[in-house]
Amino acid sequence: MLQRLFALTLPIVLLLLIDSYAYQAFKTATQQEWVYQIYWSITLLAYLVLAVGIVTGFRTWNKKIRSYVGGFFLSVYLAKFVVIGFLMIDDVFRLGRWLWVVVSGEGSTSIERIKLLSQLALAAASIPFVALMKGMIRNAHNYLTRKHVLQIKNLPSAFEGFKIIQISDIHTGSLVNKVAVEGAVETINALQPDIVFFTGDLVNNFAKEAQPFVDIFKKIEAKYGVYSITGNHDYGDYSAWESKEAKQQNFEWLIDTHKRMGWKLLLNENKTIEINGKKLAIIGVENWSANKRFRNYGNLKKAYAGAENADLQLLLSHDPSHWRAEVLPFFPKIAATFSGHTHGFQFGINTRFYKWSPVKYAYKEWIGLYQEGNQYLYVNPGFGYVGYPGRVGFLPEITVVELKRKN
Repeated sequence: MLQRLFALTLPIVLLLLIDSYAYQAFKTATQQEWVYQIYWSITLLAYLVLAVGIVTGFRTWNKKIRSYVGGFFLSVYLAKFVVIGFLMIDDVFRLGRWLWVVVSGEGSTSIERIKLLSQLALAAASIPFVALMKGMIRNAHNYLTRKHVLQIKNLPSAFEGFKIIQISDIHTGSLVNKVAVEGAVETINALQPDIVFFTGDLVNNFAKEAQPFVDIFKKIEAKYGVYSITGNHDYGDYSAWESKEAKQQNFEWLIDTHKRMGWKLLLNENKTIEINGKKLAIIGVENWSANKRFRNYGNLKKAYAGAENADLQLLLSHDPSHWRAEVLPFFPKIAATFSGHTHGFQFGINTRFYKWSPVKYAYKEWIGLYQEGNQYLYVNPGFGYVGYPGRVGFLPEITVVELKRKN
């Protein structure tokens, strides 16, 4: 009982300190009483929701409610941290003025806040708040179709115009809008792909998360089928298991789920497609990352075995760091690698002329198309979401890649 009381009290005390400090900006920027009432009403409601969640257990809540409550908390408190940043600058100025008064003996030691800084704080905080709320309400399932042409050196004429569709990071454990997902599948089929690649993270943690979506994703149609691989979330590494056997059983259920959807799951192996006497090797590697935070299950050497003499080699590898670490230095015949994993952090600036996201500081290749020599990498920003239930800047994507011969 005492432990639960402590778990309830500590976060509320921390939030109260944050909210009391952020309130200084509202108090300085405006003298409107109704603004203060709205601020504290929303804050008290947040405390009540947090308390109920801790007592009842957030995981027992409806997935959709839990998802949006979490997103709302993130939006509100990120905005408040922006406010706090401005207030800290103001406090530095106030400290400087106070020290001057103490040293010089001129003026009052009661130093008021700079009203303009507080007004700027509220204006700046409104930007991430509005963006994050819009990202939840409008962008979580706002699927973007993005097209690219890959010019492949010595591409056999049999593969000229070959159309690949890539989706990645579905994270079925987070998805709440099945109608939108069905619409995305209809979009994929309308594009009439020759082949579809799924590059990992079907679930967040558990194979059971994918079961409500099996009948939807099994409808994906492609002339030469759907090929898939696993991502870091698919192994259950982020959950506590009662035994190794239970974790392994979950992974076997995940494998069976791919089969029931009609997807050809490649676990450190390759499959060959022959068109007009020319062979395309689709190489699928289990999750492999150059980042030591993630467990490596992949074995590219094993996956590649038997694909050496194929006329065209394409690799599916979830984590884009794999491309620079192993593909470029050791596998020069792999023409293109398809990855996901980064999500574009689900937050950033995405314009034609400039792209930025916090994830760029962790991954050299983190979004879109890259080329080095005759080899390509495409990093798909993902189909679903995890954590924050929305997207800002980097929308969920259906990637269309057409192959062309490079003269």
